[in-house]
Amino acid sequence: MRTLLFIILLLLVVPGQRAWAQEQQVVVPYTLADRDRAIITDSKISTLDAKISTLDAKIIALNDKMEVRFESIDKQFMYQQKQIDDIKTLFYWGFGILITLLIFMLGYMIWDRRTAMQPALEQAAKAHENSRNLILTLREYSKKHADLAEILRTHGIL
Repeated sequence: MRTLLFIILLLLVVPGQRAWAQEQQVVVPYTLADRDRAIITDSKISTLDAKISTLDAKIIALNDKMEVRFESIDKQFMYQQKQIDDIKTLFYWGFGILITLLIFMLGYMIWDRRTAMQPALEQAAKAHENSRNLILTLREYSKKHADLAEILRTHGIL
């Protein structure tokens, strides 16, 4: 019985020791291959950082060049806008002068018509007055001469 007890005790203790021995083992977090991979990855990251730095510098240079180009384009647009404004001003002045000339010509034609018609109207009034005086004179003269009175009656003057 003693031997049986010893065997049971031994069976119980041996698996516990194995677990206790595993607990005491130092677990290595990574192997040499892992360390080599980490070193390679670190070197690749450092080269990528260098490439990114050069790309950043190139992007900054491109941004500066683009800003210079945009400034020159803005200057060109401003110059063209100034030319368009000058052309607008020229058109405004040109149309203003043309309209002023047309109004002046219309006024001149009206004034000229009145001044040219005035002597003609005066002559027509004078001729009308002369013809009225002539008719009156002929009527007076026809009172003494019957043959003249007959002629004037046939024409409807008497």
